[in-house]
Amino acid sequence: MPTFIHPALLWGLPIIGVPVLIHLINMLRHRRVEWAAMEFLLQSQKKNRTWIILKQLLLLMMRTAAIAAVVLIVAQPILRNQFGQWFGNTKTHHIVLLDDGFSMSDRWAGTSVMDEAKAVIERIAAEAAREVQPQLFTILRFSRVSMQDHGLRPDMLTEPVNNDFAGRLEDALEEIKASQTSAGPGRAIEAIGQLLGEGNGRRRIVYIISDFRAKEWDDPTELKGQLPELCNSGVELHLVGCVETMRPNLVITSLAPQPGIRAAGVPWPVEVAVKNFGQATAREVSVLLEEDGHVRPAVTIAEIPPGRTVKGRFSVYFPTPGWHEITARLESDAVAADNFRCVTFNLPAEVPVLIVDGDTAARDAKYLSTASSPGGSVRTGIRPQIEMPKFLSIQPLDEFHAINLVNVERLDHSAVEALEQYVSNGGGLAMFLGENSSSRFLNEEFYRNGEGLFPVPIAAQAELPIDRLENAPDLQVGDHFIFRVFAEKRNNFLDTVLVHRYFAVQGGRRTADDSTTRVIARLRNAAPLAVERSFGAGRVVAFLTTAAPVWNNWALNPSFVVAVQDMQAYLAGRPSEAALHQVGSKLELTLDAAEYQPQVHFVAPEPDATTTAVVDAVPGADGSLAVSFSETGTSGIYEALLRKTDGAEITERFAFNVDPSEGDLKVVSGPELAARLPNVKYDYRRAAAFQYELGEPAGANVSDWLLYLLVVLLICEQIVAWWVSYHPPVRISSTATGGVR
Repeated sequence: MPTFIHPALLWGLPIIGVPVLIHLINMLRHRRVEWAAMEFLLQSQKKNRTWIILKQLLLLMMRTAAIAAVVLIVAQPILRNQFGQWFGNTKTHHIVLLDDGFSMSDRWAGTSVMDEAKAVIERIAAEAAREVQPQLFTILRFSRVSMQDHGLRPDMLTEPVNNDFAGRLEDALEEIKASQTSAGPGRAIEAIGQLLGEGNGRRRIVYIISDFRAKEWDDPTELKGQLPELCNSGVELHLVGCVETMRPNLVITSLAPQPGIRAAGVPWPVEVAVKNFGQATAREVSVLLEEDGHVRPAVTIAEIPPGRTVKGRFSVYFPTPGWHEITARLESDAVAADNFRCVTFNLPAEVPVLIVDGDTAARDAKYLSTASSPGGSVRTGIRPQIEMPKFLSIQPLDEFHAINLVNVERLDHSAVEALEQYVSNGGGLAMFLGENSSSRFLNEEFYRNGEGLFPVPIAAQAELPIDRLENAPDLQVGDHFIFRVFAEKRNNFLDTVLVHRYFAVQGGRRTADDSTTRVIARLRNAAPLAVERSFGAGRVVAFLTTAAPVWNNWALNPSFVVAVQDMQAYLAGRPSEAALHQVGSKLELTLDAAEYQPQVHFVAPEPDATTTAVVDAVPGADGSLAVSFSETGTSGIYEALLRKTDGAEITERFAFNVDPSEGDLKVVSGPELAARLPNVKYDYRRAAAFQYELGEPAGANVSDWLLYLLVVLLICEQIVAWWVSYHPPVRISSTATGGVR
């Protein structure tokens, strides 16, 4: 049945009776006049009466139909049945780009941002189902596009909106949940091109349904180029905001070990950082901790000002080697996904540390080794290994967590290159000079005009005069991890350290810190004694005196043991050991084809721990095996089960955590969005106020066809009116014909 845009105007339909009324009035005006000559005419009329009435009725119907057509044109009839498709059959493709980042799990008053988004999709679909013209529906989540290995993977792809569409949509929406990813709209908008294809007369409407957080929309540089291009392709763009206000939210931004020897049976520090994304100070924030699933005392942060990050530190202890994990949790707030963070470690029984001594007697190395690992009941987790300089050229160095060079005269060029590669890859190197050290070799091979490992250029050996007046300590340290126990303390063991000889630095006390080099300890004459330098991903610490008590008495002082152990911990803290991965990113492994079989089993964390994926590795040209796993949409510990060629099984563990920046719940309002997207043509609505509007009424509007019909009726009416009326023959006067009739 048809409906009308202006149904009130249908009251004008009785006007169609006007032609009938006029006809009846004209018939009443006839009078009977008896006239003998009319008898012949009456007989003729009776003979043709039926045909005359039919012609008059036809003319009357045309006139009433024309008036009805005018009324209907003004009332705008809409056909919603099958007949409406004869007048309009343009397809409409609804494409919903749904933000499912974990900020969409923001909850309030029994609902969530994702619930509001689903309600909008249902309203769009419900109205589309009322359309007579063919309707298509596509739903694509942001997170599905971010995982490139799986293609687009839309939840619905060009699904026809028919009788059973409501059930299919309900099933699809039931499966949609806020993910733990932080995928933005950029890739989803880029993927629309694959979904839209050519228009081919099809109407295309794109809905971006999101919470419009500041993380993606406050400075949408990428979107400023994508959205105008999308609109220029003929797409109608609707932005639907599903949240109105910003709620307070606390986020664990990091859970990371601090410098220290990470080995079994040795306590080492871990730092947890919490950021307050709210607008009020958070007080007495409790961070719940677990070690290998066992609850340990929580860390309480007294207060966190708005927009600030505050750190808490605690010590962990694992008595056995192997894989261990630490988890941190916050109490429930607006968003749950960013209240959890984890880290995992494969702890060795001891950390191997290499000590290379240039003297065959290994005098300095023995002092350094004893300080690093005193033995007995004192457990440091350090396993020192003393070698000669040639070891650096013939053996791999990657297994060592730190390397120490003591009293080395010179090294082969291959040894220098090996050390540079080791430090550049993140290793730590300590150097103690001595009577065998050569300033020429150090400057030419190790310093190399600032391009080598050694932090500063070396001059000749120098004597430190005895201080008979000021009584100042010979060794003065700064605020550095190696000297953290002694910094800013008076009357400590460092005050009794005496230094007699050292290597001077070119430029002497004028040596200044720069972006890569800094002095961490000086003598009382302000000459540098310990200098640190960053090199690649690693670091170098150089002491310009001996490790053995030859040029100083430091090795006989208790402070030497503390400083050496902290130095080894500082150098051994490789950044790659606790590498963290972001949820949704690809887990990639490179294996030795000669050592491992080509199949890897991946196990997801709880609650999907029963999910196991078997991935075949891809062989490389260099004899390696490359394998990747992309189903990393949940935070937690993932396991990779490797099998060696000899049948032995090895388990590797990887910690995946959410992107903490997604926890910033600041919302970009409609006016702010308009200011940031000045050249984009779109319609912005809040989810609560969003109503489906195609821009034209549902069904097929037949007003244009009625107008065409009216024109035809009027033309036909004129033709029939002329046909029905009487037209006497035209007489030609004699004047016009010259008297001839």
